[in-house]
Amino acid sequence: MTPPREPVPFAFLAEADRFRSNVAPPPRERASAGRIAAHCLLGLTIVAGLVGSLILGIPALSIDHTASQTQQSQASHRP
Repeated sequence: MTPPREPVPFAFLAEADRFRSNVAPPPRERASAGRIAAHCLLGLTIVAGLVGSLILGIPALSIDHTASQTQQSQASHRP
C-alpha cells in the first residue's frame, strides 16, 4: 500500500522548491544622464518645498508676546 500523497494545493510548492532555472535575468539598464538629472531636480524641488513651508510656517506658529503684554497694560490703566 502506498502512503497518501500531499493535498493538491501544496504539491506545486514542493515542486517549486526543487526547481532551479539556468536562465539568468537580463542585465539592468543603466540610467541615462537625463533621467539622473530629472531625479535630482525632483528631489531638489521636494526639499525646497519643505524648506519653504518651514520658513513661512514658523513665524505663523510663534506666539507674539508683545501684543498680549500691551493688551494687559491697557486694561490695567483703565479707570
